Amino acid sequence: MEKLSDNIKKVILAGIGAVAVTAEKSKDLLDEMVEKGELTVEQGKVLNEELKHNIKKTVREKVNAVKPASSEDFSELLDKMTPEQLAALKEQILKREEASGEDMEKASDDADTDE
Repeated sequence: MEKLSDNIKKVILAGIGAVAVTAEKSKDLLDEMVEKGELTVEQGKVLNEELKHNIKKTVREKVNAVKPASSEDFSELLDKMTPEQLAALKEQILKREEASGEDMEKASDDADTDE
């Protein structure tokens, strides 16, 4: 009978030990996963910044590629435009001319008031 109670005691203590070891190992594993998760977030932030930089660089390159270098290039670019694109370009030119005209009038008025 005494031997039986000693064996039961050992089984219970082994079970408690197993639970304790499992809890400790799972805590270590959880901490490691959290650390890797934080590392992944930091890597994601760096990657995101690199992507933003690359996109800005690509857009700048594409915009520079569209700019005509000479009047011949400009003429070729106009030849490739659709009627809708040409109409939109004309509208933008008119708006800029009106804005420039207003700026010139304002500058002229400012010069007149200074005298």
